[in-house]
Amino acid sequence: MVLALKRGVIERKTREIDELVELINKYEALGVANLYKVRSKQLQELTKRFRPEVYMRVSKNVLIKRALKKCTRVNVEKLADYLTGSNILLFTDTNPFKLALLLDRSKIKMTAKAGDIAPNDIVIPAGNTGIPPGPAISELHEAGIRTRIDAGSVWVLQDTVVAKKGKVIPPKIASVLSKLGVKPLEVGLKMIVAYDDGLVLTSDQLTLNLDETRVQIEDAFRTAINLAVNSAYPTPETITAILQNAHYRAKNVAINSNYPAPEVVTEIISRAHLNMLSLVSKLVQINKDAVPPELG
Repeated sequence: MVLALKRGVIERKTREIDELVELINKYEALGVANLYKVRSKQLQELTKRFRPEVYMRVSKNVLIKRALKKCTRVNVEKLADYLTGSNILLFTDTNPFKLALLLDRSKIKMTAKAGDIAPNDIVIPAGNTGIPPGPAISELHEAGIRTRIDAGSVWVLQDTVVAKKGKVIPPKIASVLSKLGVKPLEVGLKMIVAYDDGLVLTSDQLTLNLDETRVQIEDAFRTAINLAVNSAYPTPETITAILQNAHYRAKNVAINSNYPAPEVVTEIISRAHLNMLSLVSKLVQINKDAVPPELG
């Protein structure tokens, strides 16, 4: 009986490892995300949200490490160094940077429990709480929240910080937050490491500052356009500017060399006219200066 149970466990683990190896070889990229504080209901929601782009699989770290060793993909075994705690594997053909961004944007707001760490200053805003007068008033006062009764409801008189960033949330504060419907925590999958075509990318490398990246791309685009235009390299984006520059330069050469092309003959005549007027003015001044004083 005992031997049969052991044999069954071994066979189950073997099948699990083989399935993991098959998945790792099947998909382009593999991500490892942390399951810290992610509840089963939230995980089910995320699984539905990411399907069919991402296939999620929870497995024990020891089995994952054995599967990584059996794979022949370059450097994939290095993921074993990041397998600590409770994790979930993310199999996808999507770019891992896009996957990390999707995870970051899919965080879910949730209520805080006693002992949780405040991610930011938790503020109870001034206004109607919607709570009728009763025992809740004393709880709010104990939390340092000033209140008043108006129209059968408890009102908070002013914005009040009940928990500072990085501090542990005490039981009384957690109870007040729950009653007020304040959800200060953001829970979701956080990518620890990703593998893509031989590259092992850590969470820091996968984190993108979109605004900064957008500015860098715009600067690079402007620099490339400027280089292409100045070197007369024709592309769909630069051909108009190149032709405009060529037209301007050809026109300038024609005017300066007095070449009477139809496009510039008017400007050549206008310039000659202006030069003539300037010369006449100078001659008048010379003649005026040449007249003897006694004849002036």
